[in-house]
Amino acid sequence: MSGQSITDRITAAQHSVTGSAVSKTVCKATTHEIMGPKKKHLDYLIHCTNEMNVNIPQLADSLFERTTNTSWVVVFKSLITTHHLMVYGNERFIQYLASRNTLFNLSNFLDKSGLQGYDMSTFIRRYSRYLNEKAVSYRQVAFDFTKVKRGVDGVMRTMNTEKLLKTIPIIQNQMDALLDFNVNANELTNGVINAAFMLLFKDSIRLFAAYNEGIINLLEKYFDMKKTQCKEGLDIYKKFLTRMTRISEFLKVAEQVGIDRGDIPDLSQAPSSLLEALEQHLASLEGKKVKDSTAASRASTLSNAVSSLASTGMSFTKVDEREKQAALEEEQARLKALKEQRLKELSKRPSFATTDTSPVSTTGGTISTAPTIDLFTPSCSNGAVKMESDPFDLQSSFQPSMQSGSAGLPAATAW
Repeated sequence: MSGQSITDRITAAQHSVTGSAVSKTVCKATTHEIMGPKKKHLDYLIHCTNEMNVNIPQLADSLFERTTNTSWVVVFKSLITTHHLMVYGNERFIQYLASRNTLFNLSNFLDKSGLQGYDMSTFIRRYSRYLNEKAVSYRQVAFDFTKVKRGVDGVMRTMNTEKLLKTIPIIQNQMDALLDFNVNANELTNGVINAAFMLLFKDSIRLFAAYNEGIINLLEKYFDMKKTQCKEGLDIYKKFLTRMTRISEFLKVAEQVGIDRGDIPDLSQAPSSLLEALEQHLASLEGKKVKDSTAASRASTLSNAVSSLASTGMSFTKVDEREKQAALEEEQARLKALKEQRLKELSKRPSFATTDTSPVSTTGGTISTAPTIDLFTPSCSNGAVKMESDPFDLQSSFQPSMQSGSAGLPAATAW
């Protein structure tokens, strides 16, 4: 028995009447059922983002409209659907969201219908803030940090100093908004908030991987920076250390709710001596007295720190690659199932193969020599045209003349 409310059914029916398949699917993905949006509806909406004839603003507006609902379930599922399309849909969807001045205005949202409504409203406000920040980040840098190319030749590793110092704070803001979701394992009590948490978990891995690579690039450039740049860089690194602690706590929640340990990356802390070396270098640039440190010891400290952070980055990348492989295998299995279903449907269809009496036989590719039925030549007997039906009793008057006219002629030339 479907858990859809009467309102859900009426709304879907209205869109069926108007002929809007996209709006109807949005309604079906954001019903009052306390469960995450169904995969078939999400897959259809992803497909829509890849179709050039689909109006992306209309799709987005349909989702925004659902967030005006008073039910926490509908609003939460609207945010989850939007997040899913931002991650897995065509890039033009997130491009459109980034072009808007405002997205979700849910900072005061509160469902007073029950105790669960009060609890979930808190997470809806936090979740909407993260999605807003994700769109703002895209607007500022023109790419999605969770999808950016990584590695030694990746975007964050090859960025110049000036751009790097402007870009890392943008990642930090997005990471802060994500970690501010701040959910405990005992608060993940239903399928709706669980679906949101899984999307946030996957974003956290990819986002922190990009963040980590930006910090590696920063450290490699730090000792060649100007004084003002070093000051900015040191502040960025200190904030990174606090966020590393917070992301570690976030990943512990993921482990507590049953996410496979192999899907959770390992965090390697940089040596504490690195922070001291960075502070001393800035102090020396400011003309303060600092204890002497050789270039060799400084290089060794930096090398150890970069190696440690690179190990963390590798761990995050492996988890991401594992998830991509799992998604690929799932898609292949789905396509195989569809193919098998299609073959079964075709095998159940009635056969239209021709019989041996057909002039053209499909068996063996040969032409049958069976006699054909001529529907246009009247059958003749003893040179006379035999009329099977004579409603006006005219056969007797016409028969003599036709006999005389056809005498001596072969039956085939009667016409």
